[in-house]
Amino acid sequence: MEIQEQQHGAVTVLRPKGPLTQADAEQFKQCFSKALGQSLGRLVVDISAVAFVDSRGLEVLVEATNDLAQGGQSLRLSGANETLREVLDLTGLALMFEYFTDVNAAVRSFL
Repeated sequence: MEIQEQQHGAVTVLRPKGPLTQADAEQFKQCFSKALGQSLGRLVVDISAVAFVDSRGLEVLVEATNDLAQGGQSLRLSGANETLREVLDLTGLALMFEYFTDVNAAVRSFL
């Protein structure tokens, strides 16, 4: 899995590409943890290039949300496709995240 990291002012945007599965979950978690330590909780995950998430991928997203919640933040997801949103709804996890149609909207939410 390729994970791009971009700065939009004081906000860090992580853009994983490819499925978020057992094989890539630890890499994503490490990248997220590193970015969290440098961003003071101003993090957006642009998930538009992630077509599939398995159970371990969901666990990592929940762990990321819990890490942010310790600082009073929530995970902002941009570009979540219909399939991912449906999986989150069916598993009861949808309310744990803030959703935005694009990265710019998610970044502006910090203002």
